[in-house]
Parts: sequence; C-alpha cells; structure tokens
Amino acid sequence: MHSRVLTVCVAVGLLIAARSVTAHHAFSAEFDGNQPVTLRGTVTKVEWVNPHTWIFIDVKGPNGQIVNWGIEAGAPNALIRRGWRRESLPVGMEIVVDGYRAKSGKNLANGRDITLPDGTVLFAGSSGTGAPYDSAPKEPQK
Repeated sequence: MHSRVLTVCVAVGLLIAARSVTAHHAFSAEFDGNQPVTLRGTVTKVEWVNPHTWIFIDVKGPNGQIVNWGIEAGAPNALIRRGWRRESLPVGMEIVVDGYRAKSGKNLANGRDITLPDGTVLFAGSSGTGAPYDSAPKEPQK
C-alpha cells in the first residue's frame, strides 16, 4: 500500500512538472519583435504567477473605447531582483508600457519597460526571452 501511494505521488509530481515546462514558451512563439507597441493605460490587475507576471491595463483606443490589455512580464522572482515590489503597480495607477504585440492580434503584449507616473522606468522583461532590444523612445499611445 505504501509503495502505491508513493507511485501515485511521483506520477502526479511528474505531470505537474511537465505541465509547467510545456506552459513556458519562447518570445518568438507568441510575440512579434517587428511590432513594437507603446500603451498608456490604467492598471486594473497584476498577477504575480509563474512562469510570467501578468499586468492588465485599460487603454483608451482611438475611438475613445476602453480596451483591456494583458502585458506579459518576467517571472516574479526576476522582477523582484530588479527592484519590483508587489506594491509597485497599484490598481488605478496610470503607466506607459513599451513592448511587443502578440502575433495573434489579440490585446496582448510582451512588456519590456514600464514607466511610472514619476518617470521611474522598470524593466519588465526577463533575460533570455529572445525579445529584441530597442532603446529608442516612443510616443505613448493615446
């Protein structure tokens, strides 16, 4: 009986590990390095989950309609090592996101830099993602 329980626990552990490995992806699998995007919006939610932190912002489109965007950022541990705190992006804060649009055309982006209202810039990516580096300043989308 003891070995059966151990076998089941090991099998469940392997399934969970396999799911985590397959959930992670290369930058180029989902995002287009040739489609930089700059978004100005209000934080609606931040999910500190592995393998990537997700930041959700409401962005006013050209027609005045509010659209919610999901911004993929680095792993929580990587962001914390770069100076982020859970309190860095409170709900309601207006931020500017520089990143790269999803290939699917959905309102998703891979975030590179987040600019806070006081001008502080936080690096949102994680090393080794394959995301292009572009230091040219961009005008925020209004």
